[in-house]
Amino acid sequence: MSKISIATAAALAAGLASAQAADLPYGGSRAPYTVNQPLNAYSWAGPYLGGNLGYAWGSVHNSPTEPSGVAGGVQAGYNWQSGEFVFGLEGDLQASGADDTFAPWKFSNPWFGTVRGRVGYAFNNVLFYGTGGLAFGELKGETFGLSETHTNAGWTVGAGAEFGLAQNWSAKIEYLYVDLGESNFSITRLPNSYQFGIVRLGVNYHF
Repeated sequence: MSKISIATAAALAAGLASAQAADLPYGGSRAPYTVNQPLNAYSWAGPYLGGNLGYAWGSVHNSPTEPSGVAGGVQAGYNWQSGEFVFGLEGDLQASGADDTFAPWKFSNPWFGTVRGRVGYAFNNVLFYGTGGLAFGELKGETFGLSETHTNAGWTVGAGAEFGLAQNWSAKIEYLYVDLGESNFSITRLPNSYQFGIVRLGVNYHF
């Protein structure tokens, strides 16, 4: 076989191997959601759904009560990623056992929710982020057998860290400060509102 034939055969073999390598799929299951994602890095992009459990403590404006208690619920969101920067939207709905009684007055916060933006920076599978947006929830007042509830909208701001445990699972720790808007309560004859902080742990499944 001539030297020209050998060189031609080698070139054809190299071209075929290159074409086959180009057809191999990317290993990350959520690669299509990622924009400018470094190869082999953990992907935060795409939709997710999860649950959380935490503890809330706060105070009621114009009242000596300081409702506190366990709170837990569900969250869902969507992330966009460009390099190490992660941007997202998240909503959650929580059931809360926060309440407190002072003399004949009792205030409680049976439930609340938030709709927030998130901005973070990822160190591969560790994401640090800030968050803020709309909060809404119910404040219930009780005295001498009478009760009154108001559902208000307010605001929230906070920060957290999320840790990728596997390609589809992550865990997070988060702090939020929540201010539910004021309402005029007939039973107190005063405007009352609930401001509180909450620390919670959560898990997310990424689709």
